Amino acid sequence: MSAPVRLAAFGAALVAVFAAAFGIAGAVVPERTVDAWQARAESGAAHGGGHGSDQGADHGSGAAEAVAGGSLLAAGGYRLDPVTAPVTPGADGELALRILDADGEPLTAYEESHERDLHLVVVREDGADFRHVHPTLGADGTWTLPWTWERPGSYRVFADFVPAGGDPLTLSRTVHVAGAIGAAEPPPALTTVTSGPYEIELAGELRAGEPSELTARVVRDGAPVTDIRPHLGALGHLVALREGDLAFSHVHADEDAPVFTFTPPTAGRYHLYLDLRIGEDLHSIAITREATPHDQPHDH
Repeated sequence: MSAPVRLAAFGAALVAVFAAAFGIAGAVVPERTVDAWQARAESGAAHGGGHGSDQGADHGSGAAEAVAGGSLLAAGGYRLDPVTAPVTPGADGELALRILDADGEPLTAYEESHERDLHLVVVREDGADFRHVHPTLGADGTWTLPWTWERPGSYRVFADFVPAGGDPLTLSRTVHVAGAIGAAEPPPALTTVTSGPYEIELAGELRAGEPSELTARVVRDGAPVTDIRPHLGALGHLVALREGDLAFSHVHADEDAPVFTFTPPTAGRYHLYLDLRIGEDLHSIAITREATPHDQPHDH
């Protein structure tokens, strides 16, 4: 790994660590301090960890990109403005956000990626209450959609997009929802879950630092199901979030099979959220898998 990439990864780690320590990005911590962390992180890597999509593809610095994925509120000359949303659970309202360019102007020109200009992922910091949605862009550069929080807590908001003429990016901020925070169930540590009449398995090993193939297998009444259809331009979408800091990867299936290639940046637990269209119905499942260390023998 080159020195600039090491510095970028170190800067990104500082952002994540300090943001987690204060429990918020860019609010309790003075804005000028956050800007300084971002500048250090961006000085070593042009894309600040880049876009988590198609993690199995070659996007350059590989593991360093995966480590920083989604942990920055500014990268590549763009910045995620503070996110506005209802402040209490159960209140109907609107979630709104803007992407700002290097001049502080709202970004209004995007390149479509998997049938959308922006993919928005929202998840509570314990891995619960995951949502993958697609807001509407206004003429003033503001993305909005109706929104209601189910429960209190700290949530990470990931904006996954491609600016017109630019490279894919993922930026994120933290949003706090007031109220007594109770424990929520994170995705279960399973390889197979039930969704409607189907048993859906994500088969395969996760190995830290290695491209790892996970294959979605669907069974109904003991028989394999092959009627898996495209959803948003792919035979499935997989969002992987590392437990602890929610480092982000958005992975699309292979062109001809629901196989996902994901490179876990480190060993540890990962929350995996799979969207799969079976026949006419979209099924969304959540599980937790462990990535083994790179030097650990493979299971046979």
